[in-house]
Amino acid sequence: MKIQKIETFSNEFICFVRVTADDGSQGWGQTAPYFADITAQIVHRQVAPHALGCSAVNIDSLTDLIGEREHKFPGSYLCRAIGGLDLALWDLHGKLQNKPVCGLIGGSAGKVRAYASSMKREITPVDEADRFMSLRDRFGFDAFKFRIGSECGHDQDEWEGRTEEIVPLIRKSMDDDVALLVDANSCYSPKKAISIGHLLEDNGIGHYEEPCPYWEYGQTKQVTDTLAIDVTGGEQDCQLPNWREMIRRRIVDIVQPDVCYMGGLSRTLRVAKMADEAKLPCTPHAANLSMVTLFTMHLLRAIPNAGKYLEFSIEGADYYPWQQELFLPSPFEIEDGCAMVTDAPGWGVEINPEWLSESAYQVSSV
Repeated sequence: MKIQKIETFSNEFICFVRVTADDGSQGWGQTAPYFADITAQIVHRQVAPHALGCSAVNIDSLTDLIGEREHKFPGSYLCRAIGGLDLALWDLHGKLQNKPVCGLIGGSAGKVRAYASSMKREITPVDEADRFMSLRDRFGFDAFKFRIGSECGHDQDEWEGRTEEIVPLIRKSMDDDVALLVDANSCYSPKKAISIGHLLEDNGIGHYEEPCPYWEYGQTKQVTDTLAIDVTGGEQDCQLPNWREMIRRRIVDIVQPDVCYMGGLSRTLRVAKMADEAKLPCTPHAANLSMVTLFTMHLLRAIPNAGKYLEFSIEGADYYPWQQELFLPSPFEIEDGCAMVTDAPGWGVEINPEWLSESAYQVSSV
């Protein structure tokens, strides 16, 4: 079975990829969101020329081959483009074997505990607490993540005193058995990160994400070694040698690869395996309700070192208008704080035909 055709359907935010094999079987994947129209160009210029005519069976080898052929371009965009192909091939194989993708990698359909993930920094602490309580009551979430500091903020808060206000307020608003997580998005120097970390510890926060500039491993290591709280990170990292170094040096306590940023499920499984061998949990990054959350749901149902929960974005049309009506029906229903991986073949999702008809279409074929 060989790859005969690769199609992309894209806009600025989303690029879906459809792969067709020479026996007519098909699968759907997606590149990472944001500037996805640029990634679509890379799919056709730097991925398709190496993939067309190749076997659709050994996905791992194919992703390695493309990386080697394009060795002068080892960065994020190439990984995002490879991911679109990889993820479509996994869907294709799931459909051929009449199994969900999680079933192909040692897992099974079922529930995944989710945490409600806020992307907002402009929101006031009081308003954030109010919406968390509403989501708890409506959907049964028992874990929440909120933002502290400012993005790449050089020790500056979004506004003065916001972090010191929101941390105890959210804790006070929730029962003691509710898990709380925070994301600093590379805000702090080690000294400031450690100071904020003590505030988090004092308020029962259990997860401290990306406290220092994510590319400065030594800075993050200082925070990890000093605090009792779990320091987490890795969403931006897409190169396997970097992951080997991060895991070997135990830069973080919990690894957070992003399936789409990494370059697909195959490469993410390698990271998860490295982490498992080092006895580190894996709680992947999945910050929007495109297919990345679905990919992550399947991953968490299969890997032995799955973290405690799935990241589940709570932002709607006011914040992410582009993620509306991508699928029919939506695969993202929360009940009792859990998402559900069905036993439908492949990724088990139907992309909205109307969305596809309005997207920019490109095709590469044998």
